[in-house]
Amino acid sequence: MPLKLSLKPGETFVVNGAVMRNGDRRGVLLLENQARVLREKDILHPRDATTPAARAYFSVMQMYLLGEADGPTYSQAAESLATLLAASETEESRAAVLDISADVACSNLYRALSRCRRLLADGEAAAA
Repeated sequence: MPLKLSLKPGETFVVNGAVMRNGDRRGVLLLENQARVLREKDILHPRDATTPAARAYFSVMQMYLLGEADGPTYSQAAESLATLLAASETEESRAAVLDISADVACSNLYRALSRCRRLLADGEAAAA
């Protein structure tokens, strides 16, 4: 089943590491095979990775975009997740970090990234 992306004018997205931008009109892109895709709204820039949760998100995002489940990107993700676990103040947030870690260990990187995104959103809501 193809993945259907409905794109806004000028929206940036990444497919298998290639940064792409939609033209000046709304567009639809159908991906017929497996690909690593991230939309602009889900891309975190290094300068914005200023909290333990954001650094964990960024490191998992790098693993996902590069398609690497081991090596230096894995080490960076493991370190940032350990830091996030130590900084977690509630049992619920610790459980969420452990779920993310399990996904990373099983190379289920998109699910790990989705869980990180929720953790980031929860943290931003708590800080507001």
